[in-house]
Amino acid sequence: MLTSTTPGIPGREVAETLGVVSGEAIIGAHIFRDFFAGITNIIGGRAGGYEKALRQARDIALQEMCDEAAGRGATAVVGIDLDYESLGADNGMLMVTAAGTAVRLR
Repeated sequence: MLTSTTPGIPGREVAETLGVVSGEAIIGAHIFRDFFAGITNIIGGRAGGYEKALRQARDIALQEMCDEAAGRGATAVVGIDLDYESLGADNGMLMVTAAGTAVRLR
């Protein structure tokens, strides 16, 4: 499945638009990850645990979006937008949403 944040795929023509598709992933922020992220924030540096969790959630959301597009017969998803949110009590959950337009290319 070709994917793009732009409205099209360079060098390819859209034959048919198949509608909006999306995927979501919600991942719990682990207590130890929170603890070490707090230490990282105090001493400086990157919060590797959070970065890994966000990458994992992003990959899941994109895969779900592509699976929905494939189910509609799409060959690409264009105009993709990624949104990141924290949810739950004390923002203990991470949510990533991927949405775009499923298209069939010529």
